Amino acid sequence: MGLEEQIPAGFLLTTVEAVAGTARRSSMWPMTFGLACCGMELMAVGDPRHDFSRFGMERPSGSPRQADLMVVAGRVSQKMAPVLRRLYDQMAAPKWVIAMGVCASSGGMFNNYAVVQGVDHIVPVDIYLPGCPPRPEMLLDAIVKLHDKIGDTKLGAHRRAEIVAEERARLTQLPLIDACPTPG
Repeated sequence: MGLEEQIPAGFLLTTVEAVAGTARRSSMWPMTFGLACCGMELMAVGDPRHDFSRFGMERPSGSPRQADLMVVAGRVSQKMAPVLRRLYDQMAAPKWVIAMGVCASSGGMFNNYAVVQGVDHIVPVDIYLPGCPPRPEMLLDAIVKLHDKIGDTKLGAHRRAEIVAEERARLTQLPLIDACPTPG
């Protein structure tokens, strides 16, 4: 009778990826990027009623270098787009983004030249949260869904292959945007 037959399947045995995923999702440091009315609902998630600290998000970070989750809440203007990208680039990997509200997800009702039509044109988005503005409970649900996604994240060479596949899929789905449109 071998050792495999004596110990039940999965007893005290797990993969490093599962342990790392549990640690990552249990200690996220969000950086809030509230730009409009969705920012008010974003602040409400930290109140005692909703208390997002129970999801391991005890300390909202003001610095991108200490954050691993960016919550973009509200419409992003063309002038704020480079700032948003710079903050995203300063975040340490692994990093995640939640687009909170219809304006962050798709530009919302602001279909004009001054507003970016979806924050996914600037940074890769992991979770899209609809609503105008979405309720705090919806943001908590999005955080739980992100936790599930983080728990399933691969490490090392597996993660690099996953990132390359995601980038290829994203590039084939997004139309190329002309940086200097000509009037026509």
